Amino acid sequence: MRIHADALLFDNDGTLVSSLESVRRCWTLWAQEYGVTAEQFGRFALHGRTAAEIAADLLPAEIVPEAVARIERLEVEDVPNGGVHLLPGTREFLDALPADRWAVVTSATLGLAEARLEAVGIRPKTLITANDVTRGKPDPEPYLLGARALGVDPSRCVVFEDAPAGLAAGRAAGMTTVALATTHQARELDADLVVKDLSVLSVLVTDRGVEISVRD
Repeated sequence: MRIHADALLFDNDGTLVSSLESVRRCWTLWAQEYGVTAEQFGRFALHGRTAAEIAADLLPAEIVPEAVARIERLEVEDVPNGGVHLLPGTREFLDALPADRWAVVTSATLGLAEARLEAVGIRPKTLITANDVTRGKPDPEPYLLGARALGVDPSRCVVFEDAPAGLAAGRAAGMTTVALATTHQARELDADLVVKDLSVLSVLVTDRGVEISVRD
């Protein structure tokens, strides 16, 4: 299978980097502080959504802003403790792309996204975060904003995602979707192409755009 595009849009956590260890540490502590049980967490989709939306599902509205600020602080401060690292194939794949042909579109806040990307040495020219949108994934707004920032028609973009919410956002934006089975089982992911991670993909950049294919 070959996919042709003008620009590529990447989720960050679970797509470019693994942050699961850090996320578990921080959200476990946060839940203890705010009295949120595992049963309550289990009622809602969490991965791929903004912290503000998750907190709004779990806590009274009047303490949501404070709770969101707390989880961001915990996660940013935890980055140097380890648990954030590049996923297979990320470095090689991004290094093959011109800076103006790709963007990171993440549900994390700006401060957290920058901290995690800096920790692994990724410096995107274009970064869309929770601070830039009014509606997070699965709404298409984040990916539409990414396409607009790159000056590319949404239909000519490819979204790379590990979470069902992010893939739904990409589909709703009218984009081709590639799912990476890094945090979910392949059968849970609805996408045009499902692969284990970026290491199985090759990329060719030409004057006409970007061509993505699965390695033999």
